Parts: sequence; C-alpha cells; structure tokens
Amino acid sequence: MRRLTSLLLSLALLALASLAPAAEPRAVTRTRLPNGLTVLVRENPASAVVAVALAVKLGTRWETPETAGISNFLQLMVVRGTASRSGTQIVEDAERLGGRIDGRGDQDWSAIEAAALARNWIPLLELVADVALHPSMPAGVVEGVKQFLLRQVRNRGDQPYPVAFDTLMQSLFGPHPYAWRPLGRRESLERLDRAALLAHYRRHYVPGGMVLAVSGQVRAPLVLREVERLFGAMPAGQPPAATSVRAPAMAASRVGSDVPGAQAQILHGALAPPMTHPDYPAVKVLSTVLGGGMAGRFFSEIRDKQALAYSTAALYPTLADTAYFVAQLGTGPENLSRAQASLKKELERIREEPPAAEELRVAKAYLLGNFAMDRRTNERQAWYLATYELAGVGYEFLDRYVTGVRAVTPADVQRVARTYLGTIRESVAGPQVR
Repeated sequence: MRRLTSLLLSLALLALASLAPAAEPRAVTRTRLPNGLTVLVRENPASAVVAVALAVKLGTRWETPETAGISNFLQLMVVRGTASRSGTQIVEDAERLGGRIDGRGDQDWSAIEAAALARNWIPLLELVADVALHPSMPAGVVEGVKQFLLRQVRNRGDQPYPVAFDTLMQSLFGPHPYAWRPLGRRESLERLDRAALLAHYRRHYVPGGMVLAVSGQVRAPLVLREVERLFGAMPAGQPPAATSVRAPAMAASRVGSDVPGAQAQILHGALAPPMTHPDYPAVKVLSTVLGGGMAGRFFSEIRDKQALAYSTAALYPTLADTAYFVAQLGTGPENLSRAQASLKKELERIREEPPAAEELRVAKAYLLGNFAMDRRTNERQAWYLATYELAGVGYEFLDRYVTGVRAVTPADVQRVARTYLGTIRESVAGPQVR
C-alpha cells in the first residue's frame, strides 16, 4: 500500500506540475456592455480552437416543485431550432465550423457551450447568438424532448444508485430546489408546454443575468466588437431572484428502497458549506482524503483490505447555496450490513483523528492535479470563466481556491469533519434492503 501511495503521489504531482501553468488564465479581459451583459475573453494564441460559453442565471434554484426540470428542458430546446435554423441545421452548421454546440441546465446556472476551429470564431459567435436570442421551440419538438426527459426520469427509478441518490437529496433538502435533479420530476415535466418554456426564457434570458466567455486564439478587442454587434441591441434587464427556501436542519435518518439489481448502494449524506464559505477548500480536501481515487480511505480500507465494496466515492459538488457531502459505496447484498458498518467507521475515524501528513499531501496532489487537468482545454476554461463570474465570485476565484487547498492542514480536515459529518442521513437502495 505504501508503494501504491507513493506512485499515486508522484503521478499526481507530475500532472499538476505539467498542467497547472498552462491552465492559468492568460490576459483575461472583463467588459460589461451598456445593457448589462458581461463579456470575458481569455486570449490563448497557442490554441487553434475557440470555445464560447454563454452562462445564464437559470437552473433548479429558480424552480419550484411545480416547474422542476424546466431550466434543463429550456436549454435543450434553445439549440433545437431558431427563427432561421432547424435543429438539424444548427448541428450541421456547428460541424461545418469544425466544432459543436450544446445546451444544458444545471443547479446554479445553465449554459450554451460551443467550440470550433479558431479561424471560424466569428460564425461560431453568430451561431451562439442565434440560438440564444431567437429560439423557435416548435411545438412538435417540445413534445418529443419532453417524452425523452420523461423516459430518463423513469429509467432513474429502475436503478439502485439513482434511487438511493434521489432519495437522499429529498431527505437532505426537503422543499429546497436542490432536492431534485436538473432533469426534473415526472409530475412537473408532464405539465410543461411551449408557453411555459417561452415564459421562462423571457424571464431569464436578459443581459443582467448573462455572462459570455470566449477562450482561444482570438483578440479581445475584436471579440468585444462582434459581441456588441450581436448582443448589444438586447434590452437591459435583470433576472428574478433565486429561491429563498432553506434546507431543513440536519437530523439523523435512514431510508431503504427495494430496487432489483446486482448491487446494493449505500449513501451517507450531510449538508455542507457553499463555494463561498471559508471551509470550502478544507471540505474539498476532506472529501479527497476519504474518496479520492485508489489512495482514498474508502477504496484502500473498505474495498482493498476488507473486500466489501465494488465501488467507492465521496462527493462534494461546488454549489452556490448550501451544498452536500455524500459518502457512497456499492456492495453485494450479502455484505450490506458489514459494508454499512465499515463506512460508518471511516466517517467516525476522520472526526476522531486528523490525517497523517503524507496522506494529506497525497490528497492535495490528487485534488489539484485533477483540477489542473480539467482546466486544460479552452472549452473548460470558457465554462469556468462564465459560470464563476455568473455566481458572483469572479473567475479569479479559481486561483483563490488553489491557494486555499494548499493551505489546508490536518487539523483543518479534522475540524470540518467534526463540523459537518457529526449527523448523517443514510439512503440505501438495492434488492431486499428494507
């Protein structure tokens, strides 16, 4: 195990050392148009690809139980037809530019993401502007996409892990919109129609709630000129405020769901701090100490040493509102009780004693190395620029985050474990788990 840990440390450090410098933003220019649209341009003359991300204050935090899933539904529709292009033409035009275009809804933001060869950056911007400003949302396509989404919802109900995860989110967040996935819920999706989508679009696609980021082989003044031409005529406006509903106070609970399958899924969850909280870097390190790849405690202790798990992980997503921490493992039904006890023991151990210096060093290298690799493309750079600016923390947050992770101590990890993992909600799904 010591040899494996050293190897993982070396590989992670090598990845970090080789990729981190290239991932740093280069000459990022921030401009706000008179109508309120924020434009960010990251010049990268070494890349032959240009990526565009248009982030919108639109997501589950702006939904209610009656409209759950409308944001993701809308994002799928804006790239499926405009006043001058069919959905097929949009895809074909993106491919002719040497790239792609897509739309997706998330929890704290939604985005239109596109990329193409650098020489085609102007028609790429024109394509993004067309789908963002002139969506047609044909009724027949709306119905087809709705049926597609409803099938996805039904499929989640047939698999142990999605059932366990969705049940845990409902337990943790109650009436808060994080309780449901961006995909939505069956009963709400069935009620949504073209009129509802258009109304949602008009409320949210306003300049004051939009950030356009461009990364690649471009010049910022030229990009700004084209953005003003394409988006400058939009009337000024501000989007509605996100939900004010709060997640319920933490309380211990356990829910079991009988779902046919070869494995049982065990999830232990707790509420955790948002990305703006001072504890955010320390909880990121905590999640990596526990579930960060093969060097994480869940993998090494529960899977390798005890052979009680097929898969292990720890989740701590970056969210603008109260977030969540999830410890999870998949196990054989015959090992359910023992695996539950082992998972609980590891959560107790991290609260009782801080990680060793070497263990912490491995976790940081793994965490920052993966982060650096994730930022190495223009597409991911544009996405980070747009969404973090939209969240109000600015693209500079990425550098502050890296600095914060490097400063985390063993005592910090133990402290946040005691703070956030003292009370746990459990969700288990699989064959005959009740």
